[in-house]
Amino acid sequence: MKYKIALILTLMASGSLCSFDLRANEAQPALTPTALDYLPQDDDERGLWMQMDELEREVKSSQSLIKDPELNAYVRKILCNTVGDTCGRVRIYIMRTPYFNASMAPNGMMIIWSGLLLRTENEAELASVLGHEFSHFEKQHSLQSFRNIRQKTDAMAWMSFVPYVGMIGQIGAIGSIFSFSREMERQADLVSLDYLADAGYDPNAASDIWRRLRAEMDATAAERKRKSQKDDNGGFFASHPNSGERMEYLEQAAGKKPPKNYMHGQLEYRRAMAKWWPLLIDDQIKLNDFGATEFLLGQLGEGGWTPQLLYARGELYRARGKDDDFAKAAGFYRQSLSGDAGLPESWRGLGLALIRSGDRTGGIAALRRYLRASPEAFDRAIIETMAGTDE
Repeated sequence: MKYKIALILTLMASGSLCSFDLRANEAQPALTPTALDYLPQDDDERGLWMQMDELEREVKSSQSLIKDPELNAYVRKILCNTVGDTCGRVRIYIMRTPYFNASMAPNGMMIIWSGLLLRTENEAELASVLGHEFSHFEKQHSLQSFRNIRQKTDAMAWMSFVPYVGMIGQIGAIGSIFSFSREMERQADLVSLDYLADAGYDPNAASDIWRRLRAEMDATAAERKRKSQKDDNGGFFASHPNSGERMEYLEQAAGKKPPKNYMHGQLEYRRAMAKWWPLLIDDQIKLNDFGATEFLLGQLGEGGWTPQLLYARGELYRARGKDDDFAKAAGFYRQSLSGDAGLPESWRGLGLALIRSGDRTGGIAALRRYLRASPEAFDRAIIETMAGTDE
């Protein structure tokens, strides 16, 4: 079953692997998937929906699913503001996965990875991603992909392929359909710009995302002292256009939209996401990608270095632990505490950083402050072993 799901997720994440000429598919059926009463129209579509329904049941029960009603309602509001009443056909699932990604299934299931929410800076940028995924749904790109695979190879073999054998045997067939997949991605990008402009969101938000993603890849490369991958095709399943090309055509298309007072919704976005940043940043730090994480924290810090962001920066440097990182981490923790002495985690981080940098006395004192400030701390037993108590 997990290999069946792997193919399904590939279809979703790639934005469709299809060799059909999009110009031949511009005419839309009278009843589109966005209609609330829409049902699969043929055996291919019914079969694909069955697979998606099965996947959706697994997603619903996943421990990675973020079920917070407030966050889910906020993301849904942005989708509905962007695409209108047809948003009712979509079911949104936010997965706790610290990478930039979103996908849309033909049965109306939209999956958003939490790393995306850390990287979008305002409502307009989130709307551009949601509009892009919705356009895949509206244009039935996944169904076209599925039919193309049926033409290229035995779909049932795909659905039950044996790892390392069946998959490798299909490489030639998949490789022949990439260019059309990129055309679909371009179509979804441009339709998303229409959604943005019509909803009053700044259409430049779409290219802004790609500009920062490229800068993030540069930051990763600089830290690891290697060539940036920002212009790579992204591996075998490289269905998306090159990020630089994508940024350029999105910027050009946005420039053709009528000038008006477009909205960004940055303050609203920051207000909605502020309580989630500690969790999202912690997940990002655990990826062990110092360059990217420092870049992302810097982006968030442009709106002001809050005690929470300073604490996160301290955690980042303490986790790397190179050269004078512990001393730098201690500095960030102190800055955090100067802005919010009630943030217990900063006392813990300060104590651990001081001990690692050789100041055991100062470290123990800070850890004891942490224990007093957080009597129900989950790690109390461990910290008491290190610092004892001052009672």
